[in-house]
Amino acid sequence: MKRSLLLFAIILTTFSTIAQTFEAGLQLRPRYEFRNGFKTLLPEDADPASLVSQRSRLILGYGDEALQVKFSVQSIGVWGDSPIMRLEDNNALSVFEAYGQYDFSPQFMMRVGRQVLSYDNQRILGEVDWAQQAQSHDAALLSWLPAKNHRFDVAAAYNASAETVIQVPYTINSYKNMQFAWYHLDVNNVGFSFLLLNTGYENTEVTPNIETEYLQTYGVFHKFNSGSFHGDVAGYGQAGERNGRDVAAWYAGINLNYDLSTAWSLGLGGEYFSGTDRNGNSEDNFSFTPLFGTNHGFNGLMDYFFVGNHQNDVGLLDIHGKLSWKSPKTEVLIAPHFFSSAAEVGEDYESYLGTEIDLVGAYRVRRDFTIGLGYSQMFGTDALEALKGGDKDPIQNWAWVMLSFSPKLFSFTIDEALRP
Repeated sequence: MKRSLLLFAIILTTFSTIAQTFEAGLQLRPRYEFRNGFKTLLPEDADPASLVSQRSRLILGYGDEALQVKFSVQSIGVWGDSPIMRLEDNNALSVFEAYGQYDFSPQFMMRVGRQVLSYDNQRILGEVDWAQQAQSHDAALLSWLPAKNHRFDVAAAYNASAETVIQVPYTINSYKNMQFAWYHLDVNNVGFSFLLLNTGYENTEVTPNIETEYLQTYGVFHKFNSGSFHGDVAGYGQAGERNGRDVAAWYAGINLNYDLSTAWSLGLGGEYFSGTDRNGNSEDNFSFTPLFGTNHGFNGLMDYFFVGNHQNDVGLLDIHGKLSWKSPKTEVLIAPHFFSSAAEVGEDYESYLGTEIDLVGAYRVRRDFTIGLGYSQMFGTDALEALKGGDKDPIQNWAWVMLSFSPKLFSFTIDEALRP
């Protein structure tokens, strides 16, 4: 009997138990939009657009003490882009996230595959979650946490359009390769981040040789919180080469917020993007580009600037404010933006581009169901018309309603005995 108990004790000490977690969730996000001057001034003889877009996403995840795997697929489309009796669907499934992560220790981890790269206030690197397709990168990431308040990330990506046996041009509208290093330090509700980002783009106009141009983005982000007063400030520079021109550009931004009460908050801020004179003859490019940022969250919700547009142009000065009210389930805000160009639009135009007013509301019906809505209006000037085209005189507005369903299908943990 004693020998049996001793043998059983040895077996127990020879095995360890590991907890394995399996999760699955859905996200369905239909959004109606009325576009009467969205992204650009509507021409005088054009009618506004109305549409319903939808994100349908399935999210699967596995995790244990050291290993995590995430797989997410989505279908993005517009209601009606395929017939109701369809042989095939235009909204084909695409992979949004597919990565494996291994924690070598509590301080050091590796993540490889398609993943979201989101840092600080998402001004340079963000998820772009407002866009139905969102944004993810095929990359390898190493993260080191040498202490509780320190974090150092490095990542790299190398893209190709297909499997080949010889070098061919990379014709997809993206970078050919990318590397970055990001360091973050937290001290008493104050955060400092330092970013160095290098992106390589193939210049497809160079033939027969394939030439890669490199753009460097570098800078610092500072976030602070002192009771009711909180905000952030950032500054970045850009250098290198893009589209055959040397780049020398810079950015500065500040956001200040004050909580008037538990429900009311007041904000004021500004952003400056250096730009290039339209009538100038400089061979250099002085226009700062926020690259992979969540640009919809900045410079007005009508997306006139830096959301697939306004690149390599006259830059921007955006002075903005915000007044918001929130309760446990509801949030409402109003945000005016006053836009000016950073460089000359032309001899006959002033720098003031216009004013945009954004109204946004959100109501959380339950944990996995939210209703959002918004209205925005642009009051453009002759200078904005010269930049964007269209007609500034008619009403230029945009309205939307979005339902977001995000139920968790299941989440369970099992224990498995493993031999060490």
